Amino acid sequence: MVNRLVYSPLSIFFMLLLSVLLFVVVGFLFLGVAGTAFTRLGFSWGFALFLMAISLLGSGINIPIFRIHSSTPLLRNSCIQVFGVAYCIPVIDNIYESTLIAINLGGAVMPCLISLYLLYEFPEAVNFAVVAVIFVSILMYKIARPVKGLGIVTPALLPPLVAAIVTLVMTTFLSAPNEYKFIIAYIGGTLGTLIGADLLNLNKVRDLGAPVASIGGAGTFDGIFLVGLLAVLLV
Repeated sequence: MVNRLVYSPLSIFFMLLLSVLLFVVVGFLFLGVAGTAFTRLGFSWGFALFLMAISLLGSGINIPIFRIHSSTPLLRNSCIQVFGVAYCIPVIDNIYESTLIAINLGGAVMPCLISLYLLYEFPEAVNFAVVAVIFVSILMYKIARPVKGLGIVTPALLPPLVAAIVTLVMTTFLSAPNEYKFIIAYIGGTLGTLIGADLLNLNKVRDLGAPVASIGGAGTFDGIFLVGLLAVLLV
């Protein structure tokens, strides 16, 4: 009789192998989806892989810009290790300090550079892209919510969905050229979310008690970078 509540018929080696294969498959699927979105924008597969690599590496780099005085005590996490498990407990510092404002390389700088390049290459789409950015910025500003100790957050899938809907409305009812729909969706999604969710809410950061506020991301493969790709795929 087996004296345990959980029993797995698979060996540890097989489980590890299965995990590695799953990680590889998911990685290739992501590269395929992201590469498809970039090729829709007119980039080659090789350059698309280059952009994804730079964005992935840059997503962990936050470039300091300036500091603002925090009007509330800073909220930090105190992590305690117990039997190999980390438990993070929010701790409020009674000292009023400053919040560092930084810009994320992969989540803000790269999408801006790509958007500027697309506007330079396709000047006929500039007016429509600007309108899309304005609409998405207004909606993201209304939707974004400040979270104590964290920053400004938005629902993950809402920004690309909004950008795609705005683009489809423009191409259907506002005479925007259909061949520019991918460009409008990418620029509207990335710059609109960046402006509406992050830049227009910078005045709220001083009340969040966050030690660092990163424009465009928080150190992972950034959401704003993915917003543009998802918006392109949705249209």
